[in-house]
Amino acid sequence: MEDLLFLSHRIPYPPNKGEKIRAYHWLRTLSQHWRVHLGTFFDDPADLDGLTALQGLCADIKLVRLHPYRSKVRALAALMGTSPLSLAYYHSPELQRWVQAKLASGIQRMLVYSSAMAQYVPRDLRGEATARPVSPSSALTVDSPLTRRLVALADYVDVDSEKWRQYSEAGGPMAWLYRLEAHRLARFERAAAGGFDTVLFVSKPEAECFLRLAPEQVGRTTWLGNGVDTGYFAPEADYADPYSAGGPVLVFTGAMDYRPNVDAVVWFACEILPRVQAVVSGARFCIVGGRPAPKVQALARLPGVTVTGRVADVRPYLAHATLAVAPLRIARGVQNKVLEAMAMRRPVVCTSAALVGLDAAIGHEIAVADGEADFANRVVELMASPVAAKAMGEAGRARIETDYAWESSGLRLLELLRSAGHSSTAYDRSAGRTSCPAALRGEFIA
Repeated sequence: MEDLLFLSHRIPYPPNKGEKIRAYHWLRTLSQHWRVHLGTFFDDPADLDGLTALQGLCADIKLVRLHPYRSKVRALAALMGTSPLSLAYYHSPELQRWVQAKLASGIQRMLVYSSAMAQYVPRDLRGEATARPVSPSSALTVDSPLTRRLVALADYVDVDSEKWRQYSEAGGPMAWLYRLEAHRLARFERAAAGGFDTVLFVSKPEAECFLRLAPEQVGRTTWLGNGVDTGYFAPEADYADPYSAGGPVLVFTGAMDYRPNVDAVVWFACEILPRVQAVVSGARFCIVGGRPAPKVQALARLPGVTVTGRVADVRPYLAHATLAVAPLRIARGVQNKVLEAMAMRRPVVCTSAALVGLDAAIGHEIAVADGEADFANRVVELMASPVAAKAMGEAGRARIETDYAWESSGLRLLELLRSAGHSSTAYDRSAGRTSCPAALRGEFIA
């Protein structure tokens, strides 16, 4: 069994939030075929509770403590230069030295998870010249020339620079900083892609978004969708009801220190929920997720709103909810919260932004609404029709079982790593084969 280096900006366990869920399933797949050496950051000591599970999947683990305050200071210091603040935030000389030693030992395959971790890939191990700029703080060197070629894949997941651009468009005193980071990070994402055999994204729309930024990367850009562990998210299991007696419950799940989630629940609780409560007596809104920001905590003072904070298991909250809502106005990639709710056979009402990248029949498998009045109306309609709500939940679960299995994406990931990439195809789940969308065939118009 050969060795593989896996770098992730977040410890991929427990798989309780979007960025960690995908990384965990990649790790689980890779560990069946390679001795995986994992280099990663953690900022929550509670995440170390799952270290035993990770040790069972990895030959070696390098954990680096990320201190958010220090990292933010380091990132702000980067304003004086030209590098993205994101790179400074995730820069660690300790991890850099560990990566250098691992690669010098002879490892020939590498998976980099998130664009910020691309700073740890040395150009002189690529076996080819690349135009990718590496900041002085992150450039790696080796003591002797190597004739081997490093097979390196990057899973950008989302186009992070586009997220910062969306933040800037929301306005506010930090808009200038978000705009600057969007510009710097987009430049880095584009250049760094040239140093990898393949650059992955979570959905076709994300891949197309990147190709608008970097059309020259069409030959190495592809996408692999997320999945759901349908055995774990099993609606037929017996879950204790976490809700007190009362009216119907609308649930939102997610990391509650993440800006798009914060914006979503504040908007829903303040602008949409009162409209629902005016029609449905006793309607409640439960916000489930760790690290609730102050704005989220303040929502608990509103009538019918509960903020749980971190919970041991999100499944009971989904299983016993009347509906799941995903009122995201800022969204990148695929929303795991939507997939998990569908897997738990819950009817879901989401915005158009939350649906991007997902294959689901609107009105049959999922409900979509934009704007306060429209969103409230869709929620009320499903609450008023338990038969329709149940049918939507059943259809949503069927869609998950058919099209959203991690196994299919995992097989494609293995194929890319074994073939040294250079694939311009995207995985078509519904056809069970690879296909090449127009945007990935070189027909893309920048």
